[in-house]
Amino acid sequence: MKNKLIYLEKLSGRIICILLLSAIVINGLKAQAPPRMVFQREPVVVSPEILKDHRVTFRLYAPEATEISISGEWMEYGNAEKMARNDTGLWTYTTAPLPEELYGYSFAVNGIKAIDPNNAQVKRDGARYENFFIIPGNQSNLYVINDVPHGTLSKIWYDSPVLSMQRRVYVYTPAGYEGSTSRYPVFYLLHGGGGDEDAWSTMGRTCQIMDNLIAQGKAKPMIVVMTNGNANQSAAQNDIPFAQDQGMAGMVSYAGKFEESLVKDVIPFIEKNFRAYNDKDHRALAGLSMGGGHTVTVTTENPNTFSYIGVFSAGLRSIDPQAPDAAKLEKERDARLEALKNSGYKLYWIGCGEDDFVKESSDYLRKTLDRLNFKYTYRESSGGHSWANWRIYLSEFAPLLF
Repeated sequence: MKNKLIYLEKLSGRIICILLLSAIVINGLKAQAPPRMVFQREPVVVSPEILKDHRVTFRLYAPEATEISISGEWMEYGNAEKMARNDTGLWTYTTAPLPEELYGYSFAVNGIKAIDPNNAQVKRDGARYENFFIIPGNQSNLYVINDVPHGTLSKIWYDSPVLSMQRRVYVYTPAGYEGSTSRYPVFYLLHGGGGDEDAWSTMGRTCQIMDNLIAQGKAKPMIVVMTNGNANQSAAQNDIPFAQDQGMAGMVSYAGKFEESLVKDVIPFIEKNFRAYNDKDHRALAGLSMGGGHTVTVTTENPNTFSYIGVFSAGLRSIDPQAPDAAKLEKERDARLEALKNSGYKLYWIGCGEDDFVKESSDYLRKTLDRLNFKYTYRESSGGHSWANWRIYLSEFAPLLF
């Protein structure tokens, strides 16, 4: 019995020692361990906030930033305004009242361009990303999603034997297309330099404009085809790992190929795979900037393909009168325009901003058409080479079709 008591006393002592040692080790670890992270939510930030008087307030929570500025499409190109910081690290900036329109903008945080993390509305122009917002009003009401029947935007791959590649095209079909057996006229819509097949639907708001115009009875239901005008790309540059033959030499090697592909590849594909009319009186072609140049080339080289033609912020390159073959080149160009004039086209529509850097080229196109007694409609708007103008041109041109 005595031996058992001694044994228990020794065992108890060992347990007490183990507990004491464990307590020491645990306390030591606690002392060495870093403080537990405490996660706190960043303050709820509303940006942009459109005020009743059409001023707009932008906010960005960035307590570690030392300087933030904002640039937007309501400013002169290349300008920026500094944002103000409060004691919590919230930066703000409020505009003057803005006219009804869609505006893109971006931040520069310590000199680095950044988009607004509190605004899910983002648009892409080539490799350039910006947020956007819409000031409500009569014109901009065409750019928003209203409670009207909506069409469908399909992104489809097609084979291009002319360019020896598979390419992607965006196709808008109007509300009711899927449940109908009717055929529809087709409007081919071309983007400008630096853009791709995504440009007109994203920055041009084509789907919203067409939905709203058709619902209001201002435009006929039609198919709208938005292609990639860069002949060396199979699809939008950010959606493919590489494009063929990059650089100026590659672009030059593809000169004239997109225009050929549009007629020989795109139109047959659309008319085979969609319920589309296949005659010139049910085809329209329009483009902006580079796409306007494509439009001029396609229609003069294929005078019996389109009855409705729109040239947005583009024109003709003048022929150098000192060139040895200037007279021959002018005669050949005039002959092509005469063929188009006599083709029975229904509308030739030209639009350009009064401050657009291509205004001289646009004016040269008009002077050439005037000399040939070629009838056209001219729309001169304020502003320059911008999507603000091209959305307006689309909203005015589409109701004139078919």
